[in-house]
Amino acid sequence: MLIVNARLKIPLAEFTFTFARSPGPGGQNVNKVNTKAQLRWAIGRSPSLPETVRQRFLAKHANRVTSQGDLLITSSRYRDAGRNVADCLEKLRAMLAEAAVAPRPRRATRPTAGSVRRRLDAKRRQSEKKRRRTTPGE
Repeated sequence: MLIVNARLKIPLAEFTFTFARSPGPGGQNVNKVNTKAQLRWAIGRSPSLPETVRQRFLAKHANRVTSQGDLLITSSRYRDAGRNVADCLEKLRAMLAEAAVAPRPRRATRPTAGSVRRRLDAKRRQSEKKRRRTTPGE
């Protein structure tokens, strides 16, 4: 079970892991052992994810989603497959935690009197500068 927060939990059965040869650390072992982990998750069909979180997640991480609607996360950070699987899950947990927080709505504000005055003064000075550049009588 991948626990993102108190309300968002995803069973590990929804994830598919594949392994490949890793370009990362490992010496001669790199050429023999499949340690790179690749997590695949059908995020569009996941019943564990609330629709609002899914929309925010897909908007932010659309580049990681395949044309079939699967999310791909890879890790080749460590020399053994088990730690790379844990790293994939941790990356996904961080991404979901970020998407689970709803953005604060923007409250419309009015400009302060001082900022309005400064803007109008700057416009007046610019206008005066341009007016002085013209030749008289035109």
